[in-house]
Amino acid sequence: MLSRLSRPRFLALCALPVLALFGTAAFAPLPFTVARPGLTADVLGEDDGRPVITITGAETRPTDGQLRMTTILATGPKADVRVGDVFDAWFRTDRAVMPRDSVYPTGGTEKEISQHNLDDMRQSQNVAVDAALDYLDRAPGSMRVNVDLGDVGGPSAGLFLSLGIIDKLDGDGSGGDLTGGRTIAGTGTITADGQVGAVGGVAMKAQGAHRDGASVFLVPEAECSQAEAEAPEGLRIVPVHTLKDAVGSLKALQSGGKVPSC
Repeated sequence: MLSRLSRPRFLALCALPVLALFGTAAFAPLPFTVARPGLTADVLGEDDGRPVITITGAETRPTDGQLRMTTILATGPKADVRVGDVFDAWFRTDRAVMPRDSVYPTGGTEKEISQHNLDDMRQSQNVAVDAALDYLDRAPGSMRVNVDLGDVGGPSAGLFLSLGIIDKLDGDGSGGDLTGGRTIAGTGTITADGQVGAVGGVAMKAQGAHRDGASVFLVPEAECSQAEAEAPEGLRIVPVHTLKDAVGSLKALQSGGKVPSC
């Protein structure tokens, strides 16, 4: 025998599955990663008491100012990120929500990913040396360059490692420093012929740069608008396409010349 339900009761019964679905979603892990500004490191200085860049077999020069490579800290590939975490991050300027696959494209365990990132960093260090020596028109093998950034992984420090090598060997080419005594920060991959590539997470890296005293942030040209959109007040965003662009912009900052903007 069927009985007729009142409209309010009918709507309440229909709402139960919907509420149950939202309740389940609130506690279900989502395929996202939450990132925040990570450490920065001065490639002209030391990391854990060890010089980041050591050059033997060639004369080096003392440097002033800082060239700070930047990083992000992200939740791990197996971490549970839930609806509450996502909403919280969306309403904070010091957090970013990114698809997990964009941060961890290789998959695998945390140990495997960490090893992959360290391998990327080692490869990036070698390429950064090649790019710097090519820019200075010095023969490969004319000196020994060692780079030590501890357990920092990934290729995104490539540009700044090249700039650090150039500053230690040649400065601005006229007896001064590339930095002009400033704290310069930035990010970008590098190829052996000096092309600067995109890296991701630039908005968070810009915030980390500002936190650690940088007044200028060099960013791959393709990601300039993204970095500028959320840049902290007082941080100048400078796009670069090549290593030559980066050096040219740093020189222009000192001389009062034209510096690119987004």
